[in-house]
Amino acid sequence: MDLTARELARWSWRQVTSMRTALVLLLLLALAAIPGSVIPQENIDSLAVSQWRDNHPRLAPIWDRLDLFSVYGSVWFSAIYILLMISLVGCIIPRLFVYARALRAKPPRAPRHLQRLPESTSYTCDEDPEVVLTRAAKVIRRRRFRVVRLEGSDAVSAERGHLREAGNLVFHLAVIVVLVGVATGSLFGYKGGVIMFNGEDYGFSNNLTQYDDFAPGSLFDPSVMEPFTFKITDFDVSWITDGRRTGMARDFVAHLDYTTEPGAETQEYDLKVNHPLTIGGTDVFLIGHGYAPVITIKDGDGNVVQSGPTVFLPTNAQTFESFGVIKAPDAQPDQLGLEGTFYPTFAMSRDAEGNLSMPASVFGDAYDPLVSLFVYTGDVGLDDGSGSSVYVLDKSRTTQVMKKDGQPFRMDLRPGDTVTLPDGLGSVTFDGLQRWNKIQVSRTPGSMVALTGVVAALIGLLGSLFIRPRRVWVRARRRDDGTTLVEVARLDRSNGAVPGESTELADIVGSLRGSEKESS
Repeated sequence: MDLTARELARWSWRQVTSMRTALVLLLLLALAAIPGSVIPQENIDSLAVSQWRDNHPRLAPIWDRLDLFSVYGSVWFSAIYILLMISLVGCIIPRLFVYARALRAKPPRAPRHLQRLPESTSYTCDEDPEVVLTRAAKVIRRRRFRVVRLEGSDAVSAERGHLREAGNLVFHLAVIVVLVGVATGSLFGYKGGVIMFNGEDYGFSNNLTQYDDFAPGSLFDPSVMEPFTFKITDFDVSWITDGRRTGMARDFVAHLDYTTEPGAETQEYDLKVNHPLTIGGTDVFLIGHGYAPVITIKDGDGNVVQSGPTVFLPTNAQTFESFGVIKAPDAQPDQLGLEGTFYPTFAMSRDAEGNLSMPASVFGDAYDPLVSLFVYTGDVGLDDGSGSSVYVLDKSRTTQVMKKDGQPFRMDLRPGDTVTLPDGLGSVTFDGLQRWNKIQVSRTPGSMVALTGVVAALIGLLGSLFIRPRRVWVRARRRDDGTTLVEVARLDRSNGAVPGESTELADIVGSLRGSEKESS
């Protein structure tokens, strides 16, 4: 049967706002977030993205089309996010009205046959039924039940546990609050990264021109950026010296001098991983570090065409063996490009037979630093104005410098060494070593909203798990022999509740009979 447009819209709305759809979307959102934690993200660590692109040249274009380097800003992730918001709102609003009606409703009338309930008991006494019911209402009310005596009824009805459904509602509302908080941070906040060298000559001020990479939200306003400045005065690393992880950095800290605004007093802070510096609504994180060999290049005319520290990216997280590229587009007679590996503690590794085989770094600290470089001449990719990565050397328009025996020309330099390039191309000097730190600056205005939502979700979840809705009825009626038959029954409405596992019914009966003895 064909549906009208109105009927189709109603059917679609019911499907989107069903709890099943909300659960499926929540699962999809969790699955969609997995690539963001596995694949490096542009707005978090652009250095890692550049390195990943270099190591996976065939996959990188596919990943770009799928927005896998920017998962949380992709169209498909946003679509799941928005649909989940709509589904949760559509689920919760009707349940709020249902819950409001349930709060106002009185406990239901006692069933005709209380003895048929899973938890029930009875006893006889000589008291008047009205006295028994009045006492029962007091006893049950003291146990924080809502108690009512319906007109014309010979029983007291009581109910407790409405907060269980409140816990469910709080949990679902809290999920919406978390999503709103995260969305607020994504829309109005920003994340930026900068690589800084240690020393007085290198500083940072919080403006757009200072960042190496910057990822603003869609509604970001530059006027909200706090005008702070900082510089790294020193950097300390402690290393693991024994065990399987020998040579790995145990802990590292960057010592900062910073000012919160122009003219403000300079303050100090020890920046550590997971211990950010907070200035106003902005957090400054230390997320990485490495080595920057200081290389000076002179061209064939004797002119210095490149001098200073160059960032080398770690390829081994334990030994800090690093890869880097140095470009000298102003060199004469030909442009120069250097590409190679830096070894903090150089050694020749051995094969299974004990023979020397490959160069390697055996420790992360710079005990015996050595940089090994290959040389290329030609167009190093800076003349055409394209956005060439500083960490990649485009060799498509270059020629590798070779030795007379036909082998690639390679320079192995320790600090202070100078190597003269063949064919009058110039010289290369390894002047020394610098340390670099990767700093991330982020502003997430919705973080406290999201945190509040997480806490509320936890409270709601605990309530929905541990609060057990239940009902109790006490009926008292006079029998033909003049005694009063008192029937007490309890109904646990929790899913999976096992009849008889609670002592609540026995406690209520005990309180009733104890009060009866006291009154007599």
